[in-house]
Amino acid sequence: TVIKEAIMSKIHHLTSPFSEEVIRSLHAGDIIYFDGPLFGIRDLTQIHIFDHNNPPPVSLEGMPCIHTAPSLRKVGDKWEKICVATTSTRMERFTPGLIGQYGVRAVIGKGGLYQDSLEAMKKYGAVYLAIVGGAAALETEQIEEVEQVYFEELHPEALYRFRVKNFGPLTVAMDSHGVHLYERVSEKIREKLPDIYARLGVS
Repeated sequence: TVIKEAIMSKIHHLTSPFSEEVIRSLHAGDIIYFDGPLFGIRDLTQIHIFDHNNPPPVSLEGMPCIHTAPSLRKVGDKWEKICVATTSTRMERFTPGLIGQYGVRAVIGKGGLYQDSLEAMKKYGAVYLAIVGGAAALETEQIEEVEQVYFEELHPEALYRFRVKNFGPLTVAMDSHGVHLYERVSEKIREKLPDIYARLGVS
């Protein structure tokens, strides 16, 4: 089944911002590359937005957002990126709001998200794009420029607007049709565990 799904998956070259139609054409397992704006967000950014009631000072409608590591630095009047990707799961509680309230179409990071985020993706048309293991450094190089920094007082957890070129490969790990690749893998593991335990003589 996994091999069959891999054969059926497609490679997409997109430009951000994304329309709902484009996002709903994507399916779990597809590979994505894209050009255009990309917003970097992190824990404190979203606490500032949602818990402290500070709406983003720029539209996120149709945009991809990446969960960033706190690793940008300002040199003179320019911003330099160092490494931008981080784990997503601890930011689960903010994602339905990003999608439903602010129109974010793609969330990018490591490790996936949970059911509430998946439901928001189904309802509004959004996806979770997983950074390919070991490729975070490569994808950092695909950021051509840090175009703007919002909520600069929160740095290194500000809201960053990047411009990217051929950003990827990214895997559609959660799609707008309710498919969650991380859950599928977990299910397959659970199915195989009894047989593995039996072979090992573990009861």
